[in-house]
Amino acid sequence: MNRSSTGLPRRGARLLAGVLAAGTVVVGASTGAVAAGPGSAGGASGAGACAGSGPLPRACAQPGDLIDVTLGELHPTQAVLGFDQVFYKLGRYGSDRDEAAGGFNKRFDDWCETNGQGEAASVGPGARLDDPASFACTVPLGQETPKSIAPMKTAVIGPGGKLYLTDGHHTLTSFLEGPDGSTRLPVRLRVTDNFSSLSTTAFWQRMTAEKKVWLRDESNKPLSVDQLPDRLGITHFRDDPYRSLVYFTRDIGYEVPDGATEFLEFSWGSWLRGEHDPAAYDLTSPGPYLDLVKSASKSMAALAPDAVVDDGKTAAQLGRIAEWNGGKKETGGEFAKLGKPLTDAKPGKLAEALDYKARVLRAPACTTKITGVRNGPLTVTNGVTCADRAALRGPVTVRAGAALVLTGSTLQGPLQSDRAAAIHVCGSGVTGPLAISRTAGPVRLGGPGCTANAVTGAVVLTGNTGGVLLAANKVTGPVACSGNLPAPDTAGRPNEVHGPRTGQCAGV
Repeated sequence: MNRSSTGLPRRGARLLAGVLAAGTVVVGASTGAVAAGPGSAGGASGAGACAGSGPLPRACAQPGDLIDVTLGELHPTQAVLGFDQVFYKLGRYGSDRDEAAGGFNKRFDDWCETNGQGEAASVGPGARLDDPASFACTVPLGQETPKSIAPMKTAVIGPGGKLYLTDGHHTLTSFLEGPDGSTRLPVRLRVTDNFSSLSTTAFWQRMTAEKKVWLRDESNKPLSVDQLPDRLGITHFRDDPYRSLVYFTRDIGYEVPDGATEFLEFSWGSWLRGEHDPAAYDLTSPGPYLDLVKSASKSMAALAPDAVVDDGKTAAQLGRIAEWNGGKKETGGEFAKLGKPLTDAKPGKLAEALDYKARVLRAPACTTKITGVRNGPLTVTNGVTCADRAALRGPVTVRAGAALVLTGSTLQGPLQSDRAAAIHVCGSGVTGPLAISRTAGPVRLGGPGCTANAVTGAVVLTGNTGGVLLAANKVTGPVACSGNLPAPDTAGRPNEVHGPRTGQCAGV
């Protein structure tokens, strides 16, 4: 194959040299692309667009190419996450325990691995994931190996050059919700397929036929592709406790096999639904949670290798472990590591997850639900009104004693509340001023378990007494806060404010 001075195929070198333009230019490096097949690059943009020199459209990427993306460009292919798995990562990412032990924070190792670059080699003072120049990985760019590329997350190129994530939803959501996360955070993905030449209908038919999309909800009921989230962020997903359970049984009841297919853990979760009930356990307490993990993992390990687990896949194909906990007693092996308390020098994953989980404010139960498009003014006079993936076009007013929960939605118009019971705005876009005063309960605008928002207009928070979380939001306009008890908290994730910050919010 014709190679450039970088050691990459010349086509891959041109991909690496590309610059992002209108979100459609490939800027990654190929590791040796295979020939295009049916539905591969070339159909959407034409063969001419993928020839010659200069930057190439993203629709030209072929299987094996590594492409630079930002988290905000990615479209999920599943609607559920195991929130406790994400909470473990976020607890670890926000802790200084790794540094105290003489190492680097885990998020830098995870980013390097995801990027096909091994693990962190050096991390400078104040290093951030959104500034890759502030840290270094053990494998330099352009020197990737099959071993370093193997754990990379994967994507499919869809119609219009859109990027559909097929592996890595938990990790990349953790990056987004982490201490330095944002939709602009860069990472590389490995392209597995290019279906950009297909129509939207044919694309989803192909994705479904090749099992590259998980169309089940948190109760294992079927979903349509229209019900998939359109972006990353924990707010946009539903929580599946079985998915978290499977994560914690890893290397105790099963091992990830070589060449594992997408959504392997969901297949195990589907089987466990008929065997164990997480609702019978207190999943906020380490002891009961560990009991559930032990029971579930022993059931998995006890399966015959040829037992069918889900969708025709056998226990052996899904990585069933030969001996529970690697043949070790409960006091040893991965099971013992999992159960180590937070006070241990190396806490277990379960302790880290539950510590972070305890910081997540629960939204009140909905009495009224809004989805889809709603035109005109909305006045919430009582109860709890929840707008989920809704488009509200008109002013919203929340009266005394009522509550509003806005998740994954857009609001075109001002939001005003006075003496409300609670206000939760997560993963949403608000165009118009936001004025919240004298709230008796929590005011949550971002923070643990609540994806950050984008607000165009002033944010005014006055006299709220139930606690104010104002974290990682992008605000185009002034932010003014006064008389809040306690003062607004960023949860360690400052906001991006394009406008003056005054009063209690001078430092947010």
